[in-house]
Amino acid sequence: MELAWLCGFAFLAGFVDAVVGGGGLIQIPALFLFLSPAVSSDAVRVLGTNKLASFCGTSVAMVQYARRVPIAWGTILPAALSAFLFSALGALVVSKIHSDFLRPLVLVLLVAVGAYTVLRPDLGSRHRPVYQGRMAALLGAGVGAVIGFYDGFFGPGTGSFLIFALVGLFGFDFLAASAGAKVVNVATNVAAILYFANGDKIAYGYALPMGLCNILGALAGARLAIFKGSRFVRGFFLVVIGAMILRFGWQVVQR
Repeated sequence: MELAWLCGFAFLAGFVDAVVGGGGLIQIPALFLFLSPAVSSDAVRVLGTNKLASFCGTSVAMVQYARRVPIAWGTILPAALSAFLFSALGALVVSKIHSDFLRPLVLVLLVAVGAYTVLRPDLGSRHRPVYQGRMAALLGAGVGAVIGFYDGFFGPGTGSFLIFALVGLFGFDFLAASAGAKVVNVATNVAAILYFANGDKIAYGYALPMGLCNILGALAGARLAIFKGSRFVRGFFLVVIGAMILRFGWQVVQR
């Protein structure tokens, strides 16, 4: 019965993540709630299981976007490579120190991102890339390094922060930013999966069925986002940011 619940939440997580990121907000709490105590008592194993399931949906969403939305590869590929390398570094660092001190900082950043997006109703409505050539590649690599390290070290909200960076810094519209973010997300997921698999920290009996349902959710989410366009993605982005603010705010208050 717990696997059926986990697969249902994996579908929902795949849908949300395909549109604007933030699927971990749904999938990770579900794993802690419904996994057997023998698995859920190991937090690293829960995170490893989540990464493999998420990778399945993210990779399929990336293909869906790449087939229908032009991707600025000159910016996105350097960002993906940099994110891959720094995600592994972040995972290594977090294994040595505790990451909970980041929660208040992430809450502040989420509030700032949400407020800025609300106050700029034209933000991300048009695709007007600001940088080209070498500058785009260098800045893409820099953003990828920061996002990748954060994803490996802490994780929640990575996709949403990346979309905001592509919109706010690079001048992408929300649909193009979501498409580009999937490429970078795949890179960071691969780095994390290699790390978790090497330490035998993935519960494959749960991760693989959840991965299939995550794929189905990602297909639905990506197609809806492509059909509805940037305005829909922007609205969905604000909903997810709001949910993340509530989640992190509650956790900070509880501590």
